[in-house]
Amino acid sequence: MISNLAYIHPDAKLGERVTVEPFAYIAADTVIGDDSVIKAHASILEGARLGKGCVVHSGAVVAGVPQDLKFRGEYTTAEIGDGTVIRECATVNRGSAAKGKTVVGKNCLIMAYAHVAHDCIVGDHVILVNNVSLAGEVEVGNWAILGGHSAVHQFVKIGEHAMASGGSLIGKDIPPYVKAAHLPVSFVGANFIGLRRRNFTSEQIAHIQDIFRILFQSGLNYSNACNMIEETLPHTPESELIINFVRNSKRGIIKPYNPKKKDEEID
Repeated sequence: MISNLAYIHPDAKLGERVTVEPFAYIAADTVIGDDSVIKAHASILEGARLGKGCVVHSGAVVAGVPQDLKFRGEYTTAEIGDGTVIRECATVNRGSAAKGKTVVGKNCLIMAYAHVAHDCIVGDHVILVNNVSLAGEVEVGNWAILGGHSAVHQFVKIGEHAMASGGSLIGKDIPPYVKAAHLPVSFVGANFIGLRRRNFTSEQIAHIQDIFRILFQSGLNYSNACNMIEETLPHTPESELIINFVRNSKRGIIKPYNPKKKDEEID
């Protein structure tokens, strides 16, 4: 159903069975996949590419101009994967010259007032809880969850199946499978609950725990810890993913939680 009270530019490309509610705005150079729903007062701007079965709620804006002073009006896009839900007043900016596009993967949940800035790459099945803010060029791996009111610094990478607690200030990279919390945000364990929900076996979880004992609790620096993991533990997809993530980190990896530091102390 397409409301007569919505604005849809003649050059917009809408798939089959798309619903557009009253007062929604759909600009030129937009693509909206089959079975998607654009709620009242949502805005789909130039460069938006929505997959099948997406839902964009009231007040949300997809493909807004980057909030980047270096942006000079270059042609860029914001790409949203199949089945992703963008809740009320969330914003996904399109890319800039840095990467040319912002990408949110399939089956994500971007909750109310969350912000995905220019050139971010968000994987599949990611949950950004209310008021999460991703700065430019952040990368978030598949199945990651960021708790409400978390703020992620530009260029930070968050690994697959990682989870950060609400209110986190994330300035360093969070490796895959990690549960992070406190201030400054720190390693507090493996994301056991999330891994079990995603059908990781007890053996896989125990192996990840062994990796983290070396990486975060041995006292070795991260480079030497990665070497020890390779030398002493079985080579598995999990160990390879963690080691490659750590070795390729540009901003550095979060530290283990130090209970002697007060949470209000920031490095």
